[in-house]
Amino acid sequence: MTPESSTEDQRAFAVAALVPDPEVPCINVDELGILRWVRVENGVATAGVSPTYSGCPAVQMIEEEITKALQSAGYEARIERVLSPPWTTDWISDIGREKLRVYGISPPEKTAHKISALFGESTVNCPKCGSDNTEKLSEFGSTACKAHYRCKACSEPFDHFKCI
Repeated sequence: MTPESSTEDQRAFAVAALVPDPEVPCINVDELGILRWVRVENGVATAGVSPTYSGCPAVQMIEEEITKALQSAGYEARIERVLSPPWTTDWISDIGREKLRVYGISPPEKTAHKISALFGESTVNCPKCGSDNTEKLSEFGSTACKAHYRCKACSEPFDHFKCI
């Protein structure tokens, strides 16, 4: 929220923020960093939402769930898809990163603006035991935004949220 946000904007944001990501339900749209803002004018709540990437299959469902949440709170709802600046994994909150780890997904480091992020992370820690003795099994995990890894220390497979 911005400093000039009204109490009504903040209330509507709080309602929309609780919508879980349908692909990773342990984290909500605020913690994921894709809910950019909510503005209320004349009873209409307009939510700015950024997709994680242009081909994200969940974006339509996320927008529908935010709309339903706002409508349930008594607002007429609109969604504005915000493409610029594009979403980055750096926008995932620290709470969101910890929730991903507890859920069993290795969160991305905050390195999206470093050139090394273009070529993958050199070390991926296991979300179960914390070991960095891991190996990439597949560039794609359960969704396109995650890669599949295995921990050599505890033998557990896990997804790693790619740095975007």
